[in-house]
Formats: sequence, C-alpha cells, structure tokens
Amino acid sequence: MDALSPTPRSTVRRGRNRAVTDRAALHALLADGLVAHLGVDVGDGAERHPVVLPCAYAVDLDGPDDGGTLYVHGSVAARWLVGATDATVCVTVTELDGLVLARSGFHHSMNYRSAVVIGTARPVTDDAERARALDAIVDHMAPGRSATLRPATRKELAATAVLAVPLREASMKERAGTPVDDPDDVAAGGWGGHVPVRRVVGAAVPDADTREPVPAHVAALATPRGSSDLREVVPIAAR
Repeated sequence: MDALSPTPRSTVRRGRNRAVTDRAALHALLADGLVAHLGVDVGDGAERHPVVLPCAYAVDLDGPDDGGTLYVHGSVAARWLVGATDATVCVTVTELDGLVLARSGFHHSMNYRSAVVIGTARPVTDDAERARALDAIVDHMAPGRSATLRPATRKELAATAVLAVPLREASMKERAGTPVDDPDDVAAGGWGGHVPVRRVVGAAVPDADTREPVPAHVAALATPRGSSDLREVVPIAAR
C-alpha cells in the first residue's frame, strides 16, 4: 500500500494542490509528530456532541489493521474513550513548520504538514497486543524508554484502555515556501516572506529524587529525530 487512496469522506476537496498522495509521507509525519487530536461524538440524545481531545499515540505500520495501526490510550472511565469504542473517529496530526506573512491579510497562511485518519476505533483486548501498544506509545515519546521501565501492574492495566484505528483511510496536506501574493500587492511594495517554526528540545532536567546520570535514550531526545529537519537543539543556557 504505497499510495494514499482516500475514500469519498477523506478526499481532499479544498486546496487540492496541497494534497499529498505518497503514503510514505504520511508515515514520516506520524513519526515526527508527538500529539494527535481525536474527534468523537459523546453523550446520548439531545446531549450528544462532538469533542476533540489531544492524546499521545503510536503507530505500528505492521499492525493488524488495514494499512497499519494507530494506537491511542486513556482511562477506562474516560467518556471520550467509551464513546470512541467501536465508533467512527477522526484522528489528526499536525506539524507547524512556518508562518507565512503576505502583503494582504487574505493571503497570510502557515507552512504545515497535516494528516487526517478516519476509521472505526477497535478496542484492544488481546493482552499481548495491548502491552505492545502501551510500550509503543511510551517509545514514541522517548525511543527505547519502555525497555528501562518496570512492567505495568495488573491494576494499571485494568485502568487503561487502548484503541486501535486503521491507517487505510487517510489523507494528508502540506504547504511550504513563501506567500502567494496578488501581482498588484507585490507591485505596491511591502514586506512578504515566511518565518520558519522549529520545535526546540532542551536538555533533560532530573527530578529531586534522581541520583543516576541522564540515560542515553533520554539525552538523545535533545537531538533531531524523525524524517524532518525541523527539530533543533538549543541549550537551556542559551535561551
């Protein structure tokens, strides 16, 4: 499955020139991102309404779902998670890469990469898959971290639910570069351009109870990772 093949509900209709059809670009964005937003309807009857909530996530491209699997987790008592179980959800991941400053308010924009994944959220009930998913969510935040932690307790696992969303039905858009100004505005003069936006990762700060040196997998977070070159290291003392 090399190309994104959107269904009618995931087809890019506005700004089609910014649509990305390469599935590898979707995978790269999901690897770069750290926060997903999950949209789902909650409540019943007249009280039913949509909510969109930020969440940690992980991706298993070889997962059991069509196109690979995106995992999210939360408390078993969370209303949004209960509402998402076996329901159609929308998961988005966005990376902001720049501010586009044009010569008119109308043409101001942002440089970005954004993915939309639509699918039925499957509750993960298999113990082995759930353990892999929870480890993957930790490792997406800090690669290699899960192997250094104690095993989850039965109480912790009982309190945590995991949902899996297939990656097959997805779309992606991106924008890069300078403003697209009207010729008359360019001729009239004025400054136009773009301001790159980069994620900054600082050096790790141990808590008061830590006696050990910073582990290598933690120290490595203060270096660029993923397919994007938009993460830069800025020492805390230099800020």
